Amino acid sequence: MFDINLGLSIWTIAVFVLLLFILKKFAWGPILGAVQDREDRLRSTLESAASEREESTKLLEQYRKQMLDARREAQDLIVKAKEAGAEVRKEIEEDARAEANVIMEKARESIEKEKEAALHELRQGSVDIALAAARKLLEEKLDEEKDRELAVSFVDDLSAEALEDSR
Repeated sequence: MFDINLGLSIWTIAVFVLLLFILKKFAWGPILGAVQDREDRLRSTLESAASEREESTKLLEQYRKQMLDARREAQDLIVKAKEAGAEVRKEIEEDARAEANVIMEKARESIEKEKEAALHELRQGSVDIALAAARKLLEEKLDEEKDRELAVSFVDDLSAEALEDSR
């Protein structure tokens, strides 16, 4: 069993070398090429993933920046809108006050005219009463008590007429 057979050893070495040559020529080249191709694909995939990750990180940062800018702009617009609303409200209030003042002034003027007309009418009525009373007194020559009764009845008649006219 431990005998060395030289012929068998040479043929074994020759077959082994031939097998190594055949494997190197036909098997190891394609196997190593496939392994190298796979390694290259993995490397390029990893590099692509890394570059895409960097790009997505940049895009995310840009998105965050745009969102922050949009929020700032929205806040600015809200502040401007509130300021504009306050100005419009202030203008409306000022216009309303001015219009109310004009209406109040017209009402005062109207009241003053009505007051003057009423005073004029009262004066006219007083004059008419006095003239009518004097005419009655002149028509009838009476004593003082009868004059007083006549004047009171005349004023009562005028008051009754005024009440009826006001209704």
